[in-house]
Amino acid sequence: MSVLYIDRSSKRQSVALSDASGVKTAEFGDMDPRSGGWAASLQRFIGENQIGTIVVGTGPGSFAGIRSALAFALGYAAGTGCRVCGIPSPCALASPGVRLAVAGDARRGKRWIALFDGFRLERPVFQVAADALASAIPDGYAVVTPDAQRIGGELSSIFGERCLGERLPSAGGLAMAAAANPSLLESNPAPIYLNPAVREA
Repeated sequence: MSVLYIDRSSKRQSVALSDASGVKTAEFGDMDPRSGGWAASLQRFIGENQIGTIVVGTGPGSFAGIRSALAFALGYAAGTGCRVCGIPSPCALASPGVRLAVAGDARRGKRWIALFDGFRLERPVFQVAADALASAIPDGYAVVTPDAQRIGGELSSIFGERCLGERLPSAGGLAMAAAANPSLLESNPAPIYLNPAVREA
């Protein structure tokens, strides 16, 4: 049985198939996240492979992309009985032996951050005010972002040489992280919503 990984949290929009023979990847970055055309491309990518598990990158990132990836996974699972798991998309950027902070634009004057020590998620995605970013990321962490267009200059100004610029999550990166640390996988996956449309009283 193969494991299918999907990440549509960024403009990269990638997929990966992992089995005993290795990992095969593809990217559909030129497609509108709201288009159904990517599902047809994904079906062709899967081909005759028997999928035992689908792992979806849960963000943060593109609202439409993440939700459509989860919808596909749940629909596919309903028809085949395969398992569906989630994994935070920043996990795709973790590297062995590297202390890494992944930071993004949470809008509304806030930034989101996830902290890694190698493939261990030291602190899951959390938010801070933009002016608290410097103190929220400890010394000794390299800093990357999938949102360089919006906050790349800010990160470079704050962190200098520690800021390594833009890195986009990939399904292949998710496969690597999940293989190195299966505890990253989440049952009953849901998108990571930074700013819910409706807040509980």
